[in-house]
Amino acid sequence: MKRCPTCNRTYTDPALNFCLEDGTPLVNVAADPNATIRYPGRRDTEPPKTEIYHPPAPVSDPRPVPPPPPPRQWGPQPPTGAPPAPRKKSNAVWWILGGVAALVVIGVGLLVMLIALASLGSNSNTSNLNANRNANRNSNLIVNTNTNTGNANVNIASPTAIADDFSEQKWGVGTSAYGRIWYASDEYHMVSKERTWVVMYAPSDDYSTENARVSVTARSVSGEVPAAGFGLMVHCVQARTGQLDDYALLIYPNEDDPAYQIIMHKAGTQSTLVDRTKSSAIRSGSAENQLEIRTRGAELSFYVNGRFLTRINDSENFRRGRAGFYTSDVHEVAFDNLVITR
Repeated sequence: MKRCPTCNRTYTDPALNFCLEDGTPLVNVAADPNATIRYPGRRDTEPPKTEIYHPPAPVSDPRPVPPPPPPRQWGPQPPTGAPPAPRKKSNAVWWILGGVAALVVIGVGLLVMLIALASLGSNSNTSNLNANRNANRNSNLIVNTNTNTGNANVNIASPTAIADDFSEQKWGVGTSAYGRIWYASDEYHMVSKERTWVVMYAPSDDYSTENARVSVTARSVSGEVPAAGFGLMVHCVQARTGQLDDYALLIYPNEDDPAYQIIMHKAGTQSTLVDRTKSSAIRSGSAENQLEIRTRGAELSFYVNGRFLTRINDSENFRRGRAGFYTSDVHEVAFDNLVITR
């Protein structure tokens, strides 16, 4: 049995859930076991008419509805009666976006610079062979893996001593129409073409010759003497235009009259500073000769096999260059045991 809690009407139909009078949900009522059971009378064969539920009209309350309480806030509250101060808009987002944009621009710039440097290094590593003819119709060839970018007067932080026995390939190698340079038997070999001269500069500023004692062993492989000599170079600089600046001690180890010569390259043009001079200090033929140049300030002193030859002044101020080698003509020469001390 079910009962309407609003109008207290009872219903025996278990399928009925709402009061037919006011629509209130019905509640179950326990049956009294002692109550008299009443059986309904005879049912009509005709079903009862369907009742349509009409819910009562809503009752309006004339009392005003109070506004909802303000949302709860954490932290200090503004004083009562004073409107809260307007919140200042933050520009942090624009600063962050600006910083990101700046980093992107810097990153792109660094990438472009690295690509340019890699391209420059690649060009330098592919045997940069330059020919410059002088009044004597000679030519020069320079193959340099790390070409100096100019005769700038800057201090170079170089090691106090460096030794290169040419057992490891560090210097440039290559072949061109003017000559060939290569490594063989832990020596550095060079050969030029007829009526030309060829030079090679050291691969890095570690080979700086400023205020240094520079020595190397040099020999003619066949014993034949190159027409314009061969030897050791100091203060070597290749300008941005590709022109050469340097000083060189050249030897001519002939059997009859071994001699030496001091030359200079300025803007690629070769000139003689000390004419070809005989010296018994020079060993002839294919024998090894130790060539040495000592630099101190503007003064350059030249030695062969420990014996003093001559002295000149660095009038062109080339002092912050590197070591280098020189040969001429068609006869092969070899260099070994380069030592630079300061």
